[in-house]
Amino acid sequence: MIASVTRYSATITAGGLMLPDARRVAALMQSSPTHEQWVQAIGLNNLLQKKAPATASRKANLIRARLELLPASALAVVAKGSQEAAAQMMLAGCIKHSALIADFMRSVLAAHVRRMDDALVRREWDTFLAECAAREPAVEAWTASTRAKLFQVIVGMLVDAKYIESNRTLKLRTPSLHPEVRSLLKQNGEDALIAILELRS
Repeated sequence: MIASVTRYSATITAGGLMLPDARRVAALMQSSPTHEQWVQAIGLNNLLQKKAPATASRKANLIRARLELLPASALAVVAKGSQEAAAQMMLAGCIKHSALIADFMRSVLAAHVRRMDDALVRREWDTFLAECAAREPAVEAWTASTRAKLFQVIVGMLVDAKYIESNRTLKLRTPSLHPEVRSLLKQNGEDALIAILELRS
């Protein structure tokens, strides 16, 4: 089940997979920090090495919100796993956290795989958002800059997770879920999430 206060939110403009930051946050979460320890690590010790404490806090909280939706054992994969496994596990967290990402992968990327189309077309994003607005009218209020930023962030996530070749070509790669990621999610009953990640839904 996709966790979202409303079905669609633009909060993901705060960051893509942010894997280097996510590794640090996952390692911190493994120690089950108290609120005070979290603030100390993120704000005072500058764990994410950001110039502004507010930026560090915003990014850390977004990463934590994504990771908290995954099985606890996923923290080790993100913190210490291979680049491929950690990136795919973070993408899994992003899918759980954002219905926008989940629906984009289900309705746009999976459709490309079925048709054997090898690249996204920019106008598909506009068509997809129109479909989202039909389900949730609040999407209509998103500005052109927000819409463009959302596309940039989602494509960046998919590039980092090796689903898209680059943000310039938008060429799709054949999806191949890392065995460690698939096994962990399968053991925790995340079949629907696996289907999205494998572009089968």
